Amino acid sequence: MKKALLDCIGKLEKLKILVVGDLILDKYIWGDTSRISPEAPVPIISVNRETYTPGGAANVAANLTSLGSQCEVCGIVGDDADSQQLRSILKKCRVDFDSIFIGGSAPTIVKTRVITRNQQICRLDYEDQPEQYALGSERRLEYLLKRTEESDAVIISDYAKGVIHETSITAIQRAAHKGGALVTLDPKPKRELSFTGVDLMTPNSSEALELAGIKLSRHQEFPYEEVCKSIYKKYLPRNLVVTLGEDGMLLSENGEVVEIIPADAHEVYDVSGAGDTVIAVLTAALAVGSSLTIAARLANHAAGIVVSKVGAASVTADELSQKVVQKYAN
Repeated sequence: MKKALLDCIGKLEKLKILVVGDLILDKYIWGDTSRISPEAPVPIISVNRETYTPGGAANVAANLTSLGSQCEVCGIVGDDADSQQLRSILKKCRVDFDSIFIGGSAPTIVKTRVITRNQQICRLDYEDQPEQYALGSERRLEYLLKRTEESDAVIISDYAKGVIHETSITAIQRAAHKGGALVTLDPKPKRELSFTGVDLMTPNSSEALELAGIKLSRHQEFPYEEVCKSIYKKYLPRNLVVTLGEDGMLLSENGEVVEIIPADAHEVYDVSGAGDTVIAVLTAALAVGSSLTIAARLANHAAGIVVSKVGAASVTADELSQKVVQKYAN
């Protein structure tokens, strides 16, 4: 197992992966609080710093380059200061982004989190209506499909902000088929998009239930086999990985349960962005020819690393290799 995992990590730098989806700038306002406002029963935060990280599809892309893969991301940003901040971060992360996707009247999507004493107090979201973030022009779609044909894999990262539509999914699948690229999807069920036949889907447990059309009462156990069969019947994904939080990962191939992998034992600091890491590692591992089991175990270890970091974080190849060596030391 250790050799297979380490061999897989060593091959990731050979990949060229395209990420398509909703681009988000994650902003963090850090401060201290010691008193309640006289104006309302809320804490007064004395701000001492602000930090920025890539979010949404941008975080998926940052995870891939952190692992050593070559990556370009496609999604809509505004022509504003927040766009400049996000593009600067992407450049530092060695993620390619073309200016063809800048413009329109909508602002760059920003999620601002206020944090004090290592606790998130609130989140402020800045965004327009989803239709404002659609790819829009034929020129953008042509660019996207050309890049798809040149890639080893395409990750569709849907945060339900407007970039992803069923027509674009179908077009990406056709272009990917020409070049032999994998197509993987991190879905948002509330969009109710109609598509079939992607190589991998990575919903979390609540998203999987929604995709499967299953409602559970509080005390019912997660119906592994029913979920896998229902999702396969409707969407026909070749592989399905359902992230179950502290219960690990559910692996399925062609609608059949393959395995349930326990979660890594770790100290959880922040789970935001963990799903981005999972689909990035899963896709990259499958693209170099790894089995679903090897790919999922590698993604599981990577998720265990990023949740111990603050914010939407990424994992490096060295960190992942060290984790694998430690895990299988005996």
